[in-house]
Amino acid sequence: MNERDTGQGAAPAADGWDPGAPGVLRLPSGRLVRGRGLRHPLPDGPVPHYALYLLGRRPPQTPWEADWLRWPDFRLPADRARARRLFTEAWNRAATERVELACGGGRGRTGTALACLAVLDGVPPRDAVEYVRTHYDRHAVETPWQRRYVRHFTA
Repeated sequence: MNERDTGQGAAPAADGWDPGAPGVLRLPSGRLVRGRGLRHPLPDGPVPHYALYLLGRRPPQTPWEADWLRWPDFRLPADRARARRLFTEAWNRAATERVELACGGGRGRTGTALACLAVLDGVPPRDAVEYVRTHYDRHAVETPWQRRYVRHFTA
């Protein structure tokens, strides 16, 4: 593999996500983040520099840097303070790196986390779910408590 494929040592600003690639969300600031479902094959193209996995159990090892946030399906993050820290880390890194957020299906937990990144990026919390549904997946943020979590998430 070359540097682009592994995400090692690449120039992130010039080698970010393709804005038209599946699952890529453009935040209002221009930052690009990719959401995906881990039950689906890894998309063609470059891999993340950093990923945040939102799962009930520890994900498999990856060749790129990754963090795990314990988050059972259809629920909320087990540790909300840690969730905020990791969302902030992902948002900061998305300015210069390929960042991926992923859960099993790529909609509920991933959509909720992407909506929180949108809030960090300046989208009002009351509008963040609709922003993600419009620009990422119309079924994102699946449960009423996930929507409430986003509405109460502040930058």
